[in-house]
Amino acid sequence: MSFIVKNTTLLNPLDLIAPHSCRGCGAIGSALCDCCKNNIIANRKAIKLKSTGRNFPSAFVVDHRSKLIGTLIHDYKYNSVRALATPLAKLLGQTIPAIDGQVVIVPLPTISKHIRERGFDHTLLIAKKFTRLRGKNYKVKKVLLRNKNTIQVGANKSSRIKQAEMAYIKNNKISIDKNTTYILFDDVWTTGASMKSAVKKLREAGAKKIIVALLAMS
Repeated sequence: MSFIVKNTTLLNPLDLIAPHSCRGCGAIGSALCDCCKNNIIANRKAIKLKSTGRNFPSAFVVDHRSKLIGTLIHDYKYNSVRALATPLAKLLGQTIPAIDGQVVIVPLPTISKHIRERGFDHTLLIAKKFTRLRGKNYKVKKVLLRNKNTIQVGANKSSRIKQAEMAYIKNNKISIDKNTTYILFDDVWTTGASMKSAVKKLREAGAKKIIVALLAMS
């Protein structure tokens, strides 16, 4: 299936006067139709994260950012198409295998400035949608908090790594259970600095079972 290339700097005009149109095929009715959603999963290839090292947790990535998933993430984050939260959560559900026992989804904390600008926390919303799809043994908890408002957008790799090292702190109101599986969730892997920092913080806090989940890799 070929993808319709859309202008991601503006909302799709059809969304203003009619139900959402699919970002993949243009069909009216939803921001991502079931056919295009299933097509993403059917045509993706195994993705290996860059420069993670031997001890990095197992990682599950929906697709490369250069494909349709990139358009979905852009419209969701920057055009506030919140209707995409559910299909994006479903894509994660088709990517991450079922896990026995208690599972905690840990969305990487979004910079407060970005939450104010967008009107919502994009990673937290998808995480909540995902847990509703999975069942009672899955919960969302803000195990990590932002230490300071370090802005990573547009920074070079060395700057992002330095920013990420001090970006997160453990939430002292939430205890870590060594028998619980913690799924660290973020939308895009760029340099990997944020996720590596988050993994380190969780391990320092005592987490033994950690999985990484991402919508896309740049």
